[in-house]
Amino acid sequence: MPVTLLSIGQVARRSGVAASALRFYESQGLIWSTRLPGKQRRFTSDMLRRIAFIAAAQRVGLSLANIRDALATLPANRTPTKADWEALSRSWRPLLDARIDELQRLRSQLGSCIQCGCLSLKACGLFNPGDRAASEGPGARRLAPRTP
Repeated sequence: MPVTLLSIGQVARRSGVAASALRFYESQGLIWSTRLPGKQRRFTSDMLRRIAFIAAAQRVGLSLANIRDALATLPANRTPTKADWEALSRSWRPLLDARIDELQRLRSQLGSCIQCGCLSLKACGLFNPGDRAASEGPGARRLAPRTP
């Protein structure tokens, strides 16, 4: 059966992912293409499933590093199957559960933030209780993702 090659524009239209994002995914080793003599990219049609996998994983909040690690577990850069997605999604459950817990804590504290009205990082009990951030160094300490 002949392999169907698609231009980056065709892949962008069919996947719903911008061409710039496809180029970035390729630069990050998440997807790959072949090059025609004029250096034009051509993707095999099975790359659409890999892109759908990436988009679905991003939609549930996974980083590209998490996605890259997951794709690296597939034999010979194989396109993910339904069984692959099921196995990988099970392994992501603890990460997603932790994120859900963090969002629920934030939601329960949000009312006190609105009540204070100041939103000051020095005084705000939500983002900087007891001005702890001052001891952690300069910069936007509270805006960075927390590590467990």
